[in-house]
Amino acid sequence: MFKKIQSTVREIPKGKVSSYGAVARAAGFPGAARQVVWALRQAQGLPWHRVVAAGGRIALPGEAGFDQRMRLEAEGVPFSGSRVRMAECEFMFPRSAKGKSKPRLPRKLTKVSSKMAQKRVRRKKPKK
Repeated sequence: MFKKIQSTVREIPKGKVSSYGAVARAAGFPGAARQVVWALRQAQGLPWHRVVAAGGRIALPGEAGFDQRMRLEAEGVPFSGSRVRMAECEFMFPRSAKGKSKPRLPRKLTKVSSKMAQKRVRRKKPKK
């Protein structure tokens, strides 16, 4: 599992970033974002700084997070406050042979059907 995740991380080019969850999905392990973290901690020589948390957030605490930001800025990755601008520099992994060959767009740019949007609006948190 870790070898597949590590080879997937190596595919991310300079100036691009991906989220832990996207790396897990591209490696064939959807829902295994935490395992991506462990795979990055074990390996040496990986571009670990190109993998960020959901929404472009740098999840590493202290100096490690500062180091990650400095490395990304050196590669030309744009930031908005403390977050990476994912719409501009998110790396989209190619789909596997099982998936459709249609290119994917970042979440913010995809069209959502009105039925899906209505379902999201209707959901309310239960009262305690």
